[in-house]
Formats: sequence, C-alpha cells, structure tokens
Amino acid sequence: QVQLVESGGGLVQPGGSLRLSCAASRSIYSFDAMGWYRQAPGKERELVADLTPRRSPRYADSVKGRFTMSRDNAPNTVYLQMNSLKPEDTAVYYCSSRYIGTDYWGKGTLVTVSP
Repeated sequence: QVQLVESGGGLVQPGGSLRLSCAASRSIYSFDAMGWYRQAPGKERELVADLTPRRSPRYADSVKGRFTMSRDNAPNTVYLQMNSLKPEDTAVYYCSSRYIGTDYWGKGTLVTVSP
C-alpha cells in the first residue's frame, strides 16, 4: 500500500509561480514511475510530467519550459515547480506512483490561475 499526499496548491495570478509537493509513504526510488497529472473542469485527466528512477523527467508539450519536476529521496518527496502560470493551467493536480504494477493516486491539490 502506498499513500501520496499533495500540497502547495492555491490561487496565483497569471505569470506567477507555485511549487507543488507530493510526499510518499515509502522511498520514491522503490517506485517504477512517478508522475504529476491534472484535471481541469469538464476535461479528462492529463499527464503533466513523469519520471522513473533511471530517467529524467519528461513533460507535456503544454508545460515544457515552464514546469520542472524534481525529486528528493530524503523526505520521500517529488516536486512540481510551476512558473509563468497561465489561466489554462487551472486544474486539480494529482500525484501518482506505480508500485509493483499498481497505480496509486493522491487526493489532489487545486491550482487556480486568475487575475
């Protein structure tokens, strides 16, 4: 069993920045993969960024150059640094991990980008 807890969401103006955190209940290097997803109102959940223990992060085209996913095994945490935020980035952001073939999800954190 894996627990994931996201934090760091909130209201930010266009052009602003936020850093999301995802705290895992076990070492992030024990996971086959970890990712950040988002779901905007009325839309399907989409991949924002993901990484594996052996691969650097890859990003959706819509966030390349603005978002950075990173990891810190000491506190079993992955981060999503979001810069130059746009209104279309408004969504609930979810952390996900794959562990022994099973996908686990956090409850999500809301990011609202609005003047």
